[in-house]
Amino acid sequence: MNALVRAEWTKLFTTRVWIGLLLGACALAGGFAALFTGLAGQDSGNGPGIPDVGTPVYEELVLSVAAQASVFLLILGIIGMTQEYRHRTATPTFLTTPRRGRVIAAKVIAYAVAAVPFAIAVLAVNLAVVLVYAGARGDAPALDEDNLRTLLASGLVLVVFTVIGVGVGALVRNQVGAIVGALVYLNVIEPIVASIGSISGIYKWLPGGAVQAITSDFEAPDLLEPWQGVVLLLAYGIGAALVGTAIASRRDVV
Repeated sequence: MNALVRAEWTKLFTTRVWIGLLLGACALAGGFAALFTGLAGQDSGNGPGIPDVGTPVYEELVLSVAAQASVFLLILGIIGMTQEYRHRTATPTFLTTPRRGRVIAAKVIAYAVAAVPFAIAVLAVNLAVVLVYAGARGDAPALDEDNLRTLLASGLVLVVFTVIGVGVGALVRNQVGAIVGALVYLNVIEPIVASIGSISGIYKWLPGGAVQAITSDFEAPDLLEPWQGVVLLLAYGIGAALVGTAIASRRDVV
């Protein structure tokens, strides 16, 4: 298993894809942190906007925006799995290791571990932007227990979404289809579910609802408790990996 995991890291870091995804994740987290800080305390014109700098709600909101970069980590996991099929390396990979479950498990472990420094980098950019910009506005957040918990929760989201990406890639072998489908689900389907009153109760059981329960419940519908959100999101990650492994182990390589 150790050799398989090291092989996955070699595949990952000998390409430039991870650099683009990491830069994109950092840019998104930093950009949202700057935007939210700049708009903090301003009247949106349609009711209360983002709370003012220095308030606990503002700090929870702005320090959780790193979780929005989870889409880049999701894509990283999808690419890690689907590149085997796109570049026609699945056949030699599975011939070298006939037990396909071990290959998928190695990918899950390798990408989950690789996601940790990715998450740290994204969190560092998020925190740096907030400290500098909010400090310039007169009230930088303190690194107290609540704010550290928010940052750690966002980091957990980033790592778990990488694992979910590997599972999605095993389920949907077409790389473009898997990425587009995941983006449509996260950015279109889930927001629609959350906005329709008759079915909005379902949202808290979806991955997006779990993320908001873990990080920030600002302007969100009814959500689970944070610990329940952690359990639910982990269940999605483990479930995607297990289902993807089961399907990849039984279907033909084409």
